[in-house]
Amino acid sequence: MSDDGIPESSESMGTDGIPYRFEPTATAAGLHAAHGDLEAGAETGIVVTLAGRLMLRRDQGKLFFGVLQDATGRVQLFAPEKSTPDFAGFTGLHLGDWVGVTGEVIVTRRGELSVRVGEWVRLAAARRPFPDKWHGISDTDTRYRQRYVDLWVTDEAREAFVLRSRALSVMRRWLEDRGFLEVETPVFHPIPGGALARPFTTHHNALDLDLYLRIAPELYLKRLTVGGMERVFEVARVFRNEGVSTRHNPEFTMLELYQAYADYHDIMALVEELVAHLAETLLGTTQLEYDGRQLDLSVPWRRATLTELLAEHAGLEIDLDTPRDELVRLCEERDIPVKDHDGPGKLIMELYEKTTEPELWGPVFVVDYPKEVSPLSRDHRDRPGWVERFEGIVAGRELCNAFTELVDPDDQRERFEAQEAGRAAGDDEAMVVDEDYLRALEYGLPPTGGLGIGIDRLVMLLTGTTAIRDVILFPTLRPEQGLGTPADPGDGGDGEGDADEGAGS
Repeated sequence: MSDDGIPESSESMGTDGIPYRFEPTATAAGLHAAHGDLEAGAETGIVVTLAGRLMLRRDQGKLFFGVLQDATGRVQLFAPEKSTPDFAGFTGLHLGDWVGVTGEVIVTRRGELSVRVGEWVRLAAARRPFPDKWHGISDTDTRYRQRYVDLWVTDEAREAFVLRSRALSVMRRWLEDRGFLEVETPVFHPIPGGALARPFTTHHNALDLDLYLRIAPELYLKRLTVGGMERVFEVARVFRNEGVSTRHNPEFTMLELYQAYADYHDIMALVEELVAHLAETLLGTTQLEYDGRQLDLSVPWRRATLTELLAEHAGLEIDLDTPRDELVRLCEERDIPVKDHDGPGKLIMELYEKTTEPELWGPVFVVDYPKEVSPLSRDHRDRPGWVERFEGIVAGRELCNAFTELVDPDDQRERFEAQEAGRAAGDDEAMVVDEDYLRALEYGLPPTGGLGIGIDRLVMLLTGTTAIRDVILFPTLRPEQGLGTPADPGDGGDGEGDADEGAGS
């Protein structure tokens, strides 16, 4: 291998003519940063080695122009016939081919920063037609299925995933600076818990044991708080066996954290400060435009109770003492299904989600939820029948879910048993009794505030995208016909599938 990265002999080449390794010495972005102010016609005498895909090509007979794109950007290749080795082979490269190039950094007479090709080698051939850079991929389904192509031809896609990575890094650092410890908890759970959602089931052959992909890491993280880890967080992949939509993917990412000695007011302050910090750091402002409307993420966010917002947006003056028959009538008028075992709290929640939540542009903390739909939240200190729980709603969507944690093991057992009764009555999202978690609570959980933030929805806000598939590299899709797996003839659904408790669903 020569100093410039080009293979010295066939000994370092495969039988297909492709080298086993290649070492660039520069990047497209680095060249623009170092030489972007040169005058037209300038020759630097600086020789660099680049690698990337050939994304545009223009053949002018004895002169060939191409655009090389690497992970940092694009730079022009300038290849005169008289000085380019195997000029015919170079001009025969296809769009999408990976190529390594060594040459002098120059500026063409038209003022385009370029690398004049002195040596080159094909690093990989694109055996399928590559989309033209300027036209991209028009079919969104193809974009999601072939993300490996989309990332090259759709600048917005690449930028969104770079921002996602940076957001996770900034978020971790912000939490660590505040004394939080990042941990990992099991993905396989013997009992589905921590949220109201349908789980995916699998089987461990050696143990002959049915297990569930986690729907939330909550109960394990609170076990750690019992164990003395006073501030913990996890960036967790979670799985919910529900419908898909612009807001839902069965596999998604949550930030979940627990802070000892805190309540839901402390967690509200944490959320608004964290989100504002992310916006300022990544975008330089908390004043965003989302889906054609302005969105102000600056601190503080509005706080309002669920019942206040129902009255404000839907004109419904209802509470837990409203007769059930009246709540049923209000639901039926709005085509909301009602089950026999649904109590007033569940019906109020259904009315709120149907009539009010989509209208909340926010950001707003919707505070105080019915105890009936919040089996892990602590009783409200001032409102019987309600709990100290909030959801952060931004642009009509739940961004986060949090509460003052329930710490009483006897109360928690009663809540679990009520959930189990609901499951027996047909609610397949209800929880079951988790005896080990109850045992952990019996060792003592101090006053604690807990939080779950849907990372995918947070990135949607920061990137201005309105479909969750645009911020998940490989979203869940129906199988393609002809790729070895038949398409599912059943209803894969675009059902919403919101869970009542557990953020980011």
